[in-house]
Amino acid sequence: MRQILQSARTGHLELAEVPAPSPGPGQVLVRTHFSVVSPGTEKLAMDFARSSMLGKARARPDLVRQVTRKLRQEGPLATYRAVLGRLDAPQPLGYSCAGVVEAVGETVTRFAPGDRVACAGAGFANHAELNAVPENLVAHVPDSVSLEHAAFATVGAIALQGLRLAVPSLGEVGIVIGLGLIGQLAVQLLRANGCRVLGVDPDAARVKHATDQGAEWGLAPDSAGDAWKQDATAGHGADLALVTAAAGDSAPIALAAELCRRKGRISVVGAMPMELDRRTFYEKELELRVSMSYGPGRYDQRYEETGVDYPLPYVRWTENRNLQAFLALAASGAVRADRLETLSVDFAEAEGAYEALAAGESPALSVVFRYGVDRASHERTLPLADEPRRSPAGDSVGVAFLGAGNYAKSVLLPALGRAKPVRPVSLVTATGASARHTAKRFGFAECGTDPARVFDSPDVDLVFIATRHDTHARLATDALRAGKAVWLEKPVGLTAAELDAVLDAATETRGFLTVGYNRRFSAHARAVRDAFEGRDAPLSIHYSVAAGAPPTGTWITDPAVGGGRVVGEVCHFVDLCTYLTGSPPARVYASALGRDPELDDSVVATLTWPDGSAATIEYLASASRELPKERFEASAGGCTARCENFRRTQVLGGRTLKTWNQDKGQTAAVAETIRAVAKGEPSPIPLAEIAGVARATFALLDSIREGGVREVEP
Repeated sequence: MRQILQSARTGHLELAEVPAPSPGPGQVLVRTHFSVVSPGTEKLAMDFARSSMLGKARARPDLVRQVTRKLRQEGPLATYRAVLGRLDAPQPLGYSCAGVVEAVGETVTRFAPGDRVACAGAGFANHAELNAVPENLVAHVPDSVSLEHAAFATVGAIALQGLRLAVPSLGEVGIVIGLGLIGQLAVQLLRANGCRVLGVDPDAARVKHATDQGAEWGLAPDSAGDAWKQDATAGHGADLALVTAAAGDSAPIALAAELCRRKGRISVVGAMPMELDRRTFYEKELELRVSMSYGPGRYDQRYEETGVDYPLPYVRWTENRNLQAFLALAASGAVRADRLETLSVDFAEAEGAYEALAAGESPALSVVFRYGVDRASHERTLPLADEPRRSPAGDSVGVAFLGAGNYAKSVLLPALGRAKPVRPVSLVTATGASARHTAKRFGFAECGTDPARVFDSPDVDLVFIATRHDTHARLATDALRAGKAVWLEKPVGLTAAELDAVLDAATETRGFLTVGYNRRFSAHARAVRDAFEGRDAPLSIHYSVAAGAPPTGTWITDPAVGGGRVVGEVCHFVDLCTYLTGSPPARVYASALGRDPELDDSVVATLTWPDGSAATIEYLASASRELPKERFEASAGGCTARCENFRRTQVLGGRTLKTWNQDKGQTAAVAETIRAVAKGEPSPIPLAEIAGVARATFALLDSIREGGVREVEP
């Protein structure tokens, strides 16, 4: 299928052929008939992508601070790879489309093949021939509304949500500042709400268009002042203002404040700085609200991706209900997309339409892409080179990769590229654009969105699984039972049952299984273990991790998807302690320090081993950012070794190991795995230790929830 993509580094546009998506659980597969380009939003994205690195840094100082911290903690190489991985990723464009449902994923109940739908969401409702969209971002299109007009539902919902925050009522005077696509729709919505409307824009043609939409007055910013207030409102000013302009300064908000009456309401939808004159807001006691896109649920991963809805009696207007409301208004004729000045373009001409937009040569309010609905391919695998021939045993290892997130692109795939002997066969991700781009970058013969093809391929010997945590156990089990060697990123599973399924598959097939517990492969960890070689006393370990606050709005902390950071991250430190002591822990005790794990998931854990060794792991979300992210100290028999951030390790009274870049062992772990598979040797991590570490993390969670010491099942 075809999709328009943009390089985040250069801004280069490409109408690319990519593998088709498949609907996952809770998703709807939609064949796109029409999609809408929102010039304001999408031109901002294009301008940012085409700016220099200095320009990007000036626009996003928050990202610069993240890069600086990473450079200090992990060194230049890891930082360079992480930044390159993010900038190199292709960016899907578009967020508002309409089409027909072709298939639905598991748990979907509100849609069926053949349904006409409108779709929302950046990264989901893309300018692409096929889209897999979560159920909460899809709405039924009424029979009386054409799919072309329904494609405006998302931008309509943005205007609708901005107006909801301004709380318009019948007969009030409202101002719309910025008469682009969303502004023109806002004019129609205010009129449908029984309001009198002033439209403000420096473009006279857009002002004229707003009056055609029903605005009673239309003015340029420099002429919208006291004279209008006196004539239209007897000098009092407007009841409310909706700011839909995009600007480089706060002038549109200042104008809204000037034109509003005392105790007026201002709702900001457009992107602009907010450097405001307090005096104006204070003297008029104005109310300022900032609208977050198309309603409650936006940026909430549980709502948008997992499908958890907000109860209607408590949250009347969510993203989805705003979509439904706009479509209902369109069906009644209260809002008419056909009155907007739009340019209809065949999707094959998408690149040219975007270039005209970037150059400021597109006079239309919006561009609507038309799709040839009979053309889109459902092929989920795309060859990028000649099919690899099966090599003789021992010649090379045919590798497939499932998942290509930031960690995979910045760490695992570069490590795989340095390992030998390797044949990169297939790379599979949930989205075709990511699969195609990453597979090309790292030299894979094909890319796709279908893991089953990897498991069936005779050319694949080893499968790397680096997908979301809730898919780990299922994919690993399928790969092992298909006769493939498996590298499984942590965690092995999110429940004891998932863990058992993977262990059973590995045991019954006598398959090769290793897990991405990379720290045990670090030169620093091995130097510490060597320092205690032949010890005859228990080992004491103190491990401190300045983890930082839990990420918000991501799947990582969702118990059903990511499992939380104890299962997904603390397992690393449990494994390193297991490596240093030489066996899995026997019992654990843990205490959570934060009351709300969404805000502070700090944990202090104590683990003991059969030989009397003990470890304390402090996983801290609220520690100073000036601390090294990881540091540990081990002592036994009069010897002590310290490791700081896997860059400096000192055995007191003995050797000191320093590395310019952080060495967490990923390169060595991948290389040793490849060698073991090539030579038919066992996994570099014993299955008993894989099982023991996973069971220990589950026991830690039990201890946090219920209190007391927990035995770790052998």
